[in-house]
Amino acid sequence: MLGDFNLDRLRNPLYEAFVSTGLWPPTELNTVPRTIFDNDKSEHFYDQIAWFKTLNDDHPLTEVMASLSYTGRAGSFDFVTHVFAGMTRSSLSWRISDHYPLWVEFTISA
Repeated sequence: MLGDFNLDRLRNPLYEAFVSTGLWPPTELNTVPRTIFDNDKSEHFYDQIAWFKTLNDDHPLTEVMASLSYTGRAGSFDFVTHVFAGMTRSSLSWRISDHYPLWVEFTISA
């Protein structure tokens, strides 16, 4: 699994190059906020979580990745109201981050 690619948007040439390698970012992350400065609900794709979804000769899955199944659940976590109350978003961005953490859920087969 990988993250923080600073991609722009879906159908952007950089995004298309990214997914052409076989990396698969879940569609459930397409509409979640990415930065603490997003207040216009525009979709940004600065960060991604992605993985090789299938086994092939170019990108063989490790045994660990092959045992994971994506559940279809993913999101971001808005930490702004939970840390350093009263701090401006700009100050918070330098203290913690201007990016929300992203998460995805997997099940592990035995």
